[in-house]
Amino acid sequence: MIHVFCNKRGSGKTKALIKLANDKAQSAKGDMVYIDDDNRAIHELHRKIRFITTREFGLKDYESFYGFLCGILSENYDIDTIFIDGLSNIVRVNIEEAEALFKKLEKVTREYNLCFYINLNHEICEELPEIIKKYVA
Repeated sequence: MIHVFCNKRGSGKTKALIKLANDKAQSAKGDMVYIDDDNRAIHELHRKIRFITTREFGLKDYESFYGFLCGILSENYDIDTIFIDGLSNIVRVNIEEAEALFKKLEKVTREYNLCFYINLNHEICEELPEIIKKYVA
């Protein structure tokens, strides 16, 4: 399952995602990962949630980000939930190019029974590509 939270920068998406992650950590059966482009949220997350910052990995496009996700999943088969805070901050490319990433995420969610919660900074969420728009909560 994929959930996308779309809104303008500064609208409170990160606080809401942290709260959601912490709430889910209380009853999680599998492992959880929180991915962000910086480490500001590290001390706000429940200790059961693995925090990963992408800053050191030089992710340039959606293809490299997908490879990054596959590396995380191949290291731990018990992951069932991944939170991605600020996808547009992690990979700074045109949102229309994200279509291929979301097609791959759809496949991964089915194959590995994963749930993705993704924060996306976008001024006008109605203008998102259809493949992303269908996951906007």
